[in-house]
Amino acid sequence: METIQIGSRPVGPGHSVYIVAEISANHGQKFEQAVEIIHAARKAGADAVKLQTYTPDTMTIRGDSDLLRINGGTLWDGRTLHELYSEAYMPWEWQPKLKQVANEAGLELFSSPFDGSAVDFLERMEVTAYKIASFEIVDLPLIKRIAQTGKPLIISTGMATFEEIQEALTTARGAGATQIALLKCTSAYPAPADEMNLRTLPELARRFQVPVGLSDHMIGITAPIAAVALGASIIEKHITLSRSIKGPDSEFSLEPQEFRQMVEAVRSTERALGKVQFGPGVNESKCRIFRRSLFVVEDLKQGQVFDEGNVRSIRPAHGLHTRHLGEVLGKHASRDIEGGTPLSWDLVANK
Repeated sequence: METIQIGSRPVGPGHSVYIVAEISANHGQKFEQAVEIIHAARKAGADAVKLQTYTPDTMTIRGDSDLLRINGGTLWDGRTLHELYSEAYMPWEWQPKLKQVANEAGLELFSSPFDGSAVDFLERMEVTAYKIASFEIVDLPLIKRIAQTGKPLIISTGMATFEEIQEALTTARGAGATQIALLKCTSAYPAPADEMNLRTLPELARRFQVPVGLSDHMIGITAPIAAVALGASIIEKHITLSRSIKGPDSEFSLEPQEFRQMVEAVRSTERALGKVQFGPGVNESKCRIFRRSLFVVEDLKQGQVFDEGNVRSIRPAHGLHTRHLGEVLGKHASRDIEGGTPLSWDLVANK
């Protein structure tokens, strides 16, 4: 299975989980708020921050038609697409400055471009990687354009069928992409637990032989922890300074202390996964003495017969292994034995 390289970090199986803080629309159209989110992400333990590079006009067109209006039970029902993207988009002139802020803080910064002009802009910014949003997995010309940069490509697969994922990968590889990762995503905002289907993660890895991860829109930190246990190498989660600062994405975003809790839980989970091992670990070895073994539990005289009343399997493990109980029963004591003595072969007469 391939490993991709984002900046100085190898990302894939066998490496530390790569944690991406998605700013999305949580900047609230305030540059300083975006800067503050980046610093919060660094303090919370993220490896990278991600932006979205589009304008309302590169996403859709103006209009009051029902075709251009959101409905269907989302957080944004009743609004036109153009209205939503006008609120959510990040001014492009901020993005090079935010990249500098992030890099100075020790974070990578990359983005999801939504058209060719955004790719050109991000290339001038010299981003280290690209993310394709779930809704754009069917935009094959965009995938081809991004793949031609030669940068690592992270593709979210929300709503995508197996065939659509396969077509996106074929397009990307055909255009020169050699470093690709796939993210399991449920494109619902927020995503309900019973639609997450995290068992798809190992199947994504098996079928497509690329690093896999999770782009999570579920409330809370449960899904990222479970995803890491199932083999996720990347976790992407929205971050906001506070959900009380209302915005298009605030409801399913984590506040900084919650993001920190997620990072700590992910790190603990990946340590706990460890490696395939049989036998005791370093700290377990100290407890081996508390296993059971054979003890003489009553005072015996020389020549007395060992039976189930005077020989028992008890803790600790100073006596003979319990596998020898059948061999010992019916034999005779080689000398007087005080009750509470670990049984050893020298206490068993040969006759």
